[in-house]
Amino acid sequence: MTDAKTLAYINMYAVLGTLENLCELDPKASALVADIKPISIGFEVKDGPSATLTFKNGRCRMEQGCTDCDVKLPFSSCEKFNGLIDGTVTPIPSKGFLHIKFLLNTFTKLTDMLSNYMRASEEDLKDEEFFRMSTTLMFYTITVAISQIGNHDEIGKFSAEHIVDGDIMMSIKGGPKATIHAKNGHLVTIKKAPEDPRAVMEFGSMQLANDLFNGKVSAMAKIGEGTITMNGMINMLDNMNRILDRVGLYLA
Repeated sequence: MTDAKTLAYINMYAVLGTLENLCELDPKASALVADIKPISIGFEVKDGPSATLTFKNGRCRMEQGCTDCDVKLPFSSCEKFNGLIDGTVTPIPSKGFLHIKFLLNTFTKLTDMLSNYMRASEEDLKDEEFFRMSTTLMFYTITVAISQIGNHDEIGKFSAEHIVDGDIMMSIKGGPKATIHAKNGHLVTIKKAPEDPRAVMEFGSMQLANDLFNGKVSAMAKIGEGTITMNGMINMLDNMNRILDRVGLYLA
């Protein structure tokens, strides 16, 4: 079982939020917004999340809230916002009609690029650089989704409440790292390694991480083999992994 509100938070912060990493890591994405006048797009969902994406100097930055933005896209429900992500809803700006060309052209190109990485074909993944980029972007999306599920999904909240305060580091060996910060049952993902993690979960390779993210291998089996290593407070990791198990339900 999944719910629309949790999915809206995932779509906002985990999916659209990965545009930050896309523009940082992919030169083609960065080039699309390198020479434009800085522009910010605000997304406001009734009874749901709100955030602003700012594009400036070839980079993208997401911040919570949308009180100060050039373009504002309001959504009457979480279901409507989720429709934007799956392509079934076309939003109408309540502010910034003059920037509609950016929405329909540049912004759409960026989201299409991200979608291609997130839902890559087997043929695309044969390219080594594409494979690495796809796996890295999926990693960031999934680590942010963990926090959103832990904070909003009823089953996820139960597990999050049992994670003691502190930092969990998730990483891919030789690749990206992220922090799941827990405090009073609330989770926040930070897209860099923590200074002093209480627990660590590391995937042994990009290939392993990609196979795991795409449901080709079992995490428990790989933990048994030692190709997924866990250190520190195992109780923190056990509860986080219960949340991780639900990520696939929302991102399928």
